[in-house]
Amino acid sequence: MSMENSATYWSGKGWTAQVVPNEDGGGWALSMTRDGNTEPTLVVPWVMGRNKKDPKPLNKSDFVTQVKAAQDFLTRRQTQRRAANRTSKDVVGDNGEWVRVIFEIIPDEFEPEAQLIALDRAKEELARVSCPLSLKLTREVALAWVNNDFELSDEGGGHW
Repeated sequence: MSMENSATYWSGKGWTAQVVPNEDGGGWALSMTRDGNTEPTLVVPWVMGRNKKDPKPLNKSDFVTQVKAAQDFLTRRQTQRRAANRTSKDVVGDNGEWVRVIFEIIPDEFEPEAQLIALDRAKEELARVSCPLSLKLTREVALAWVNNDFELSDEGGGHW
């Protein structure tokens, strides 16, 4: 169904904005939905018009501003999810080399997995191995992995 841009509906730049009654009762909200999605990405309060009854008409400037807000919201949410699934520790191995060890959970509805990743100062990957989701990355665990030539072993501490 194709609709023209109007006082309560705008579409473009991969997004659809629609002014809808506020679910909390009274007033209006602006729903921002990304093309291809069925649920809105962002719903924000919308301003009343001059008659204090109808919504303020949606215009191009408002639409562009709300597209940016919705994109920023998605970026922040993605960053937060990534941070929640990733931790790192910097260590210096027995050989004197600095290494960043990253524990990363790769989310999956049915079979999430975890990996340990080692990077050098130039951010070149030194090693990547699957590991238990239950692993708790501490400096000691990271150092033990680095000093064990990036081999997982539960000897001498049972960290994993």
